[in-house]
Amino acid sequence: MTNNKLWWKNGIIYQIYPRSFQDTNGDGIGDLAGIVQHLDYLQELGIDGIWLSPIMPSPDVDFGYDVSDYHTIDPKFGNLQDFDRLINEAHKRDIHIIMDLVLNHTSDQHRWFQESRKSVTNPYHDWYLWRDPNPQGGLPNNWLSHFGGTAWEYDETLGKYYYHMFNKHQPDLNWRNPDVRSMMLDIFRYWLDKGVDGFRLDVFNNYYKDKDFRDNPTRKGFNIRKFDSFEHLYDTSQPEMIDVVKDIRAILDQYPERYVVGETFMADSAHARTYIGEDRLHAGFDYAYTHSNFSAKAFGKAIQYWDALHGEEAWPNYFFNNHDTERSSTRFAKGEDDSILKLLAAMHLTVRGTPYLYYGEEIGMRDISLTRSQIQDPVGRYYWPFYIGRDGCRSPMQWNAQENAGFTAGKPWLHVHKNYKVRNVANQSNSPASLLSFYKQLIQLRRQHPALNAGSIKLLEAPDKDLLVYERSAEGERILVVLNFGKSIKTYQLPTGEFNQWELIFVGNDAITSHMSENNLHLPAYGFGILISRSE
Repeated sequence: MTNNKLWWKNGIIYQIYPRSFQDTNGDGIGDLAGIVQHLDYLQELGIDGIWLSPIMPSPDVDFGYDVSDYHTIDPKFGNLQDFDRLINEAHKRDIHIIMDLVLNHTSDQHRWFQESRKSVTNPYHDWYLWRDPNPQGGLPNNWLSHFGGTAWEYDETLGKYYYHMFNKHQPDLNWRNPDVRSMMLDIFRYWLDKGVDGFRLDVFNNYYKDKDFRDNPTRKGFNIRKFDSFEHLYDTSQPEMIDVVKDIRAILDQYPERYVVGETFMADSAHARTYIGEDRLHAGFDYAYTHSNFSAKAFGKAIQYWDALHGEEAWPNYFFNNHDTERSSTRFAKGEDDSILKLLAAMHLTVRGTPYLYYGEEIGMRDISLTRSQIQDPVGRYYWPFYIGRDGCRSPMQWNAQENAGFTAGKPWLHVHKNYKVRNVANQSNSPASLLSFYKQLIQLRRQHPALNAGSIKLLEAPDKDLLVYERSAEGERILVVLNFGKSIKTYQLPTGEFNQWELIFVGNDAITSHMSENNLHLPAYGFGILISRSE
């Protein structure tokens, strides 16, 4: 396997939220030039690919996830020449570029929708999901918006409703229209021809809705959100999606070493797996691992199940953080202590599969706090105070201790976390004990060992509920990973057999490191050990 390494399979992918990475023109919004500025940093970190959250023109009702033009770059980020430069400079450093494609819906400012709502005879009218009121004059059915309220918006001029799974300014496209389907597939070719290495598909399994627009059945039990009071049988995950992912894969296979990963919307792990395969998507995101409780048992269960679903035929991936999710540092870390984050990184970078990192994860950035007036996310504004939205995990990257953490010379679009003067790239680059230094060392270890970047995984029974233990194997190399999720010192007796001599090659945490005595591995609270077997 190591003789045929694939960047997306054996490597690491780093997600950048472009608005928040680096601003170079002082408008408070990150841009493509800012990403180019830090490519050397990313190369030194050791990543193999960059996933860019949307960079196409958008009115920013949902910050890029409401696209108004699929064929160019939003001026706030730069232009097509800037994008070409980003691709060229990234490729010089063996870094690949993954674009975010939002093909379930457009902005209501997109030319197609503007035409669609002019009249029922307009050629673009059937590009979206328009429905007449029901016979009693009400909503076409009981479908709700994931962002709150009904999923139907009434147009006075046409006397019809259009459907939107998300914000009312994000009308869903009609993928049953062959012209829409053809146009969407051409978008892949357009960006592939520009040198893009892959795509992340936003809520891809939502492209199709039930052709008869049947009501969703209600779900038993109490749910805070009305949206969760329904079984979403008819407004997502329709069977027609399988043919679409096959068509997408066929297009990518015409280009060497291209990659497509899908965000499976509201689907469990087993359902997400159905979209992955040799003639389907290369990979899909699953939230079971991301949303696991902090315990060896919870993470072990999520890893074992997701890995088993993939088998030998497919390659899993894992993420803790993204632009929609509260940062793992906020969920799990205690104050500014990074011990738990090092434990999680040791797991994240040694399980079988492609690890995704979210910008700032490598320095332990925490979510910012916001008052109601500071919330920009439309979901947060709708559901406040029960949910404050996704702004917290989207704050500017903390580069140094200068004003605004070195992100911008202007006023940042979101405020910087108050801890930036201490928690930043510059400080951590100069500290061997920092989280950033830890990530760099661990990534290099992963890169050096086929067992870690390409091998099989076998979860081993542990004598203590706080221990997660697994073995990675490839090409005669055998590596053991032992993780202590407990608050106290644990001892693990190392396995013996064909290989019966173990050597510690990576340990943590800092105050009291893991160590061996005879055939026992001693682990401090939140400590871990990575060992390699040496045959006698």
